[in-house]
Amino acid sequence: MFDLVADSDKYPEFLPFCVSMKTRPRGQDANGNPIVLAEMEIGYKAIRERFVTRNTLDRKALRITVDYVEGPFSRLRNVWDFVATPEGCKVEFFIEYEFKSRLFAILMGSMFDAIFRTFASAFEARADKIYGKPA
Repeated sequence: MFDLVADSDKYPEFLPFCVSMKTRPRGQDANGNPIVLAEMEIGYKAIRERFVTRNTLDRKALRITVDYVEGPFSRLRNVWDFVATPEGCKVEFFIEYEFKSRLFAILMGSMFDAIFRTFASAFEARADKIYGKPA
């Protein structure tokens, strides 16, 4: 599951509303974990929004941390934790964000909430397709 989430270049293939994704390696953090700069464009009908994040891939801790770089937010952070279980893998996901503009938040906030909710289902479906459905 860590690899599935870390492979953000594939997001447009399965994530609803993900119009494009461009990534580029940005070196390593102080612990030697790879850092990837990711530019995601999401859209629905005529609405398009682009934002850039810095993704730290900590395979040893089984954690992916996503920090905001630029876009329509004043802050954005999400953390993926992967916990081995007897049944396979439990994925814990945390996200917090705030738009720069109060007006934009009013207009777009509910759409972004809906988008982020559909992402969880899309990742589950992708995992089922790649790894098979759990028994």
